[in-house]
Amino acid sequence: MPKESFQNSPARERLPLFQLKELSRDFSLEGKRISVLSGLSLEIQEGSWVALVGKSGSGKTTLLQLLGGLDHPTRGTLLYRGEEMAKMGSARLTRLRSREFGFVFQNYHLLPELTAWENAAAPALGWREDRQKAYGRARSLLEEFGLGHRLHHHPRELSGGEQQRVAIARALIRNPPVILADEPTGNLDPASAHSVMEIFRRLHQKQGKTIVMVTHDKALAELAQEKFILQTP
Repeated sequence: MPKESFQNSPARERLPLFQLKELSRDFSLEGKRISVLSGLSLEIQEGSWVALVGKSGSGKTTLLQLLGGLDHPTRGTLLYRGEEMAKMGSARLTRLRSREFGFVFQNYHLLPELTAWENAAAPALGWREDRQKAYGRARSLLEEFGLGHRLHHHPRELSGGEQQRVAIARALIRNPPVILADEPTGNLDPASAHSVMEIFRRLHQKQGKTIVMVTHDKALAELAQEKFILQTP
C-alpha cells in the first residue's frame, strides 16, 4: 500500500500504538461476500497525526471503526499497545472506547434535546462520575473552542462548525490519548473547516494526542504527519 510520511519524525522512534497485520474485513450482501479491506498491514505510532485517504469504497471508515473497537476484522491481527483487540472482552473494549478513544463524526451525532454544555459533558456523567468536574471540564473546553456564549444553546441553534466543535469537546471530555475522526470537516464550509483543523493541530502539537483522521480533502490530508492511501480491493 502506498504511503507518504515525513522523515525523521520523533513518533517513529516509539513503539507502535496500533499494529495491523494482514487485516481483512468482509461483509455479506445478498449472499455475496464483499471485501472492503484485504490484507492490510501498517503501523500507527503513538503521538502521530495520520490521515487515511482513498477513493469511496476503499475502506477508510471501516478501518477507523476497527481501530476504535466498533467492529472486528474478518481475518488478520489488530493490536493496540501490543494487545490483540479481537481477544479483548466487552468490558475492556467498552473502557477503551470511553477512556482512551475520542470519536468525532462527520454528522456530529449530538443529542437534540441537550444543550451544547450537556452534550459535551454527557460521556462523563455515568454512575460514580464526578458530575461537577465533568460540567466544569465541558465548560472549559467549549470556552477554549470559542463557544462560551453558546453553552445553553441546543444543536438546532448552532451552525455546523459550532456543532462540530461541541462534538470535539465531547470527544475530549475524558482526555483520551487517541482521537479517531471520520471526515470531521466533510459538512463544513472552508472557514469552519479551518477552525476545526486548528483545534486538531493544537491537540497534536501541544497535547501530544494521537489523531487518526479519515478525509477526502487533499489539502487537509497534507496537514497530517503521515498519510496512508487505501486502495479499493
